[in-house]
Parts: sequence; C-alpha cells; structure tokens
Amino acid sequence: MKTVVHTAKRFAIPVTFTDFKEVTKAGLTISVVFSSIAGYLLGMVEFDWLSFFLLVFGGYCLVGASNAYNQVIEKDLDALMNRTKNRPVPSGRMSVNTALGIAVVMTLFGLVALYILNPKTAMFGAISLFLYTSAYTPLKTKTPLSVFVGAFPGAIPFMLGWVAATNEFGIEPGTLFMIQFFWQFPHFWALGWMLDEDYKKGGFKMLPTGKKDKGTALQIIMYTFWMIIISIIPVFGITGRLHLSIPAAILVFLLGLGMLFYAFRLYEKRDNKSAKRLMLASVSYITLMQLVYVVDKFI
Repeated sequence: MKTVVHTAKRFAIPVTFTDFKEVTKAGLTISVVFSSIAGYLLGMVEFDWLSFFLLVFGGYCLVGASNAYNQVIEKDLDALMNRTKNRPVPSGRMSVNTALGIAVVMTLFGLVALYILNPKTAMFGAISLFLYTSAYTPLKTKTPLSVFVGAFPGAIPFMLGWVAATNEFGIEPGTLFMIQFFWQFPHFWALGWMLDEDYKKGGFKMLPTGKKDKGTALQIIMYTFWMIIISIIPVFGITGRLHLSIPAAILVFLLGLGMLFYAFRLYEKRDNKSAKRLMLASVSYITLMQLVYVVDKFI
C-alpha cells in the first residue's frame, strides 16, 4: 500500500492556479468575454443580472475550454516554439489528461449556462467551440486559409452578446459579427508577421502569401479598410436597432484610420517593429470601438 501511495505521489501533477490560467489563456479569454459583454449591453432593453452572469460565466468556460483543447491538440508543436514551449502541457507541468479534463468540464458548464440563458446563445457558443477546435486548429499546419476559418469562431463573441440579450438573430448581431470578422485578419496577420520564424518551427502557416512581403501587407490594408467601412454602417440607419450617432461614427472612423496608418507603415517598412505596432493598434481599436458603441447607446 505504501508503495502505491508513493508511486501515485511521484506521478501526480498538481494543477496550480497559474497553470490553470495558462492552459485556458485567461487574458485572451477575458478579452473575448469583454466583446460578449459589449454585445449584450448593445442588445439589452433592461439589464438582468442573472442573464449577465450566465453570459460571462458560460462565455469564459467555452473560450477557456477551446484554448485548453487547442493546447492538448498542439502540445507536440507547442514544444518546438519559443513562445509556447513553457505552457503547462508541453512543459510537462500538466498532464494531457488533466488538461483534457479541464476542457471537458468547462465545455459542459459553459453550454449549460448558455442554454439556461437561451438555446440560440448555446448553439452559437457550441458552433464557435467546434469550429475553433475541429477546423481552425488542425488547418493551421495545412493552409494559410486557417485564418479565414478561424475568423468565424473569433467573430461570434460580439454577436453572441446581442443574441444573449434578445434571443434573436438578425441584422444587428450580423453587423457585429462582420465588424469583428474583418478585424481579425489585420490583427492575426500582424501577429503572424511578428512570430513568423517561431510559427515556422511548429509548421504553422499563418500569413496569406506564406511570406512577410508586400502581398501580405497589401491584404492587411484591404481588410482593415473593409473593417472601417462596416464599423460605421450603423450610422446610416440600415441596421435595425443597432444605431450609431454621427459623432460616434466619426470617432470610430478616426480610430480605424489610426489602425490603417499602421497597416500602411507595415507595407512601407515590412519589419517586425511595424507589425507589432499594428497588432497593438488593432487591440486598441477593437476595445475602444466597442466602448464607443456602448457609450453612444447610453448617452
């Protein structure tokens, strides 16, 4: 009996809070949940604490589960790259079974919470989880089109908040979806540009042309341009209950121009420093744009 206990202790891999945060990518997960909260505030008629809690809890669980599944699937590839080799699973601090168990439990909790909120929200949450783990993740080593596929689950959270608040899908959440859909291309291609050498160690094909060249930079400019156009469409009164005042539209437009400026700088310089600036500008844009939309609704 003592031998069994000793052996179990030897091979037990405790799950620390830090490792849990890393395997679920807590920082990224919180930023995704923020998009859902913005969508909820835009769609709601009356604020409901229970609905809000179910959205935040269910959304965090599903996004965290997606990230945990991703790290289980890519554990061998993560071990090859500098930016990911110290993650809990490839470093050996967390077993595959433990990470998978966390992902499964969070999936169940997330889907149940969103289903209690309303079935449509749970359905879109499940679609996002499925596309991220079963389509985007395996395609990353196959084709640059993985970014296109990944843009679908990545664009759902902003839309999901509206559906959670209204239990309806229409032009309003569709517009929110399209804004975040087009935003992801310059964001992830800037990130892919910065980390291209490291990504290649894992066999990931993230840039549209496969190279850090003018072709990739030009596509970044094009998608940024369309992102700006779609972001101000609600000012024209053609997106149902989703409205944007003229001052708010001007502000969103200026924020977009700032991001477009860094996209052109990347085209001109074609270096990692410019790519990093664009990536940071894209993070600022999506956050500030959503805040402008929300504040504009309530003033």
